[in-house]
Amino acid sequence: MFLASAAKPIDENLKSLVDKIEAQSSSLSVLAARQFRYNLYQTPIELTIKEARNFNLLEEFIIRAGIEFDTPATADELASVLGLDTVFITSTISTLQSLQVIGNTSEITVTPEGRLFYERGSVPQPPYAVQIYAITSPLEENIIFKYEPLDLLDNALMSLPNLADFVTIEQENNDVISLPLDDLQQKIQASSLALHVPEQGKIINSCTINSPSQIIWRKIEVLVIFDANDDKLNIQVRSGNRSLESATTKLQSLLAEERISLQSLCRLSDDIINFEREVTLKRKNAEIEARVEKIRQKALDNKTETDSNTDKSIENGTAIQLRDRQINQAFWEVLKSAKRQILIYSPWVSAAVVDEKFLKLLQELVNRGVWILIGHGIARRQEDEDRPIPPEVEAKLQAIKTPDGLPGVNIFWLGDSHVKEIIVDQEIHLCGSHNWLSYRGDYLPRGESVYKVTIPNQVQEAYEFLSHRFQDHAQTLWQKALQVRDPQMAINSLCVWASLGMEDLALKQIEDNNCLELLPVWEKIKAQGQRSVSTYKHN
Repeated sequence: MFLASAAKPIDENLKSLVDKIEAQSSSLSVLAARQFRYNLYQTPIELTIKEARNFNLLEEFIIRAGIEFDTPATADELASVLGLDTVFITSTISTLQSLQVIGNTSEITVTPEGRLFYERGSVPQPPYAVQIYAITSPLEENIIFKYEPLDLLDNALMSLPNLADFVTIEQENNDVISLPLDDLQQKIQASSLALHVPEQGKIINSCTINSPSQIIWRKIEVLVIFDANDDKLNIQVRSGNRSLESATTKLQSLLAEERISLQSLCRLSDDIINFEREVTLKRKNAEIEARVEKIRQKALDNKTETDSNTDKSIENGTAIQLRDRQINQAFWEVLKSAKRQILIYSPWVSAAVVDEKFLKLLQELVNRGVWILIGHGIARRQEDEDRPIPPEVEAKLQAIKTPDGLPGVNIFWLGDSHVKEIIVDQEIHLCGSHNWLSYRGDYLPRGESVYKVTIPNQVQEAYEFLSHRFQDHAQTLWQKALQVRDPQMAINSLCVWASLGMEDLALKQIEDNNCLELLPVWEKIKAQGQRSVSTYKHN
């Protein structure tokens, strides 16, 4: 049993959030959850903006003369060339000079800004001023821009502890004040405010800060979560339902560098950490063992093999124990029967199994629309594996592609499990002591046993457990792909979701994160699913 909730330092109004997180997986335990206030800086900024208008014929002639004449002309000289009264030329030049299109000299020269506008067939209109607010967050290391100011003070927040009292964060608001104009232009251009759009002739011409920055307080939640899969403590920083990724990364880094104290930050003692770690690991392993024991008991209750079951027992599914020579035969038969999906967990993977014959079978399965996921690893940390997958073996598996060039076999380290499992089409479950992808290649009796299960509720229970681990991997991979902007990593995560029948989630992630360049990948994912349906109907 876990410690009573009062023993873990969890703020009362965060208990529902903690319950929701822990319900996601038996491997997660929230050890502490605490609310803080943290400060932002709000700086009023006055921008001067120029917008374009189409130039008239005389303006075009004057600007063109300033660009094309080898020797710059004066107003009188240009008036003589054009056969116009000098007053028209000087008046137009004066207007263009006020717009900073023409230089303030007696000779007609065009400014760089004037050339930029001329290329678009326009000149700037008289500038106008706009006031916006720059909101700087030292914690998140970012700047956002808004038309309206944020509320300066929420008295309810002042009762919360100040994060800065526990975590050293740079408090100076130098970002906006010291930014060169071109940097500020780029940051505003990247924001949701359409104030600097050069391609449309809308340009921020100047920036003025007339009053000092003001401090604004906001609320965040800091959670300490133990993940039994990685045997690791993680800090998560949230604002309501939103995870603050950059703040999370910062605090996680400070924790790794031992620059923050969990005892001070979250009132989390080593005793609670050690106790919860052991309980979570035991609970996770106990759940796995209980599931395997249930299958074992069901097989003993059957006391017979498939060919001697009654019609009723066959209809409801069976749990059959296979031994030694029967195992390899069942392994191949079950894989070949796949129509849509194969999930494999094998602590180790070796070239003895992943040979040309095995690779050929996987390619044939993928060609007809089957998705294949392989998880491996037994150690709690990947760097602690004493028998890691050989790189050449991993490369051969990763080289198996769908007809459209997507990864047909996704293989990755999950770790911390000695259970050996295969689940095909959510209909057949193989589990036992046989190392599916790392046996030595001999087929002599070695005292191994495997259970072949087709009882729907037990297959589904096994599937939910294993698929959840694959889902966690896909989500982690996707978030990392967004952070480092790695297209191949993003494609791999989409294919893992597709392998789990979660194509709609893959599409939603593409749309929600505005990764529209990945829509062709989703179309290929759909095509792979169509191959599976077509093959199944044909057979």
